[in-house]
Amino acid sequence: MRLTAQFWVQAYLARLRGVDIPAFVTAHGDDGSGAVLVKLNTLDGRAAVYMRSFDLSSGARKWDMLISGPEAETDAAIARQRGFDPDLWVVEVEDRAGRHLLDEPGLAE
Repeated sequence: MRLTAQFWVQAYLARLRGVDIPAFVTAHGDDGSGAVLVKLNTLDGRAAVYMRSFDLSSGARKWDMLISGPEAETDAAIARQRGFDPDLWVVEVEDRAGRHLLDEPGLAE
């Protein structure tokens, strides 16, 4: 059974709150089947955007970096992705240490 996008986003936000990492939804996509992008803002003018990928040969899911660099460039990349997919969710995480928790159990898979 596949989790809905809304359920996953709410669980992710709760996990981040649990370790005092601020995060918020900047684009609310389709509740059931929208894809999710995670923008990591390190509050120094730079950011990285992660997207979930699927390996067809192994069936594994993982988070890959879509882009990293000046925040304006990452915002432009997100805008392009939203142009292709209006059902896309965007979660912005703000952490100077660069923590996003996407590699943690339950989120990495």
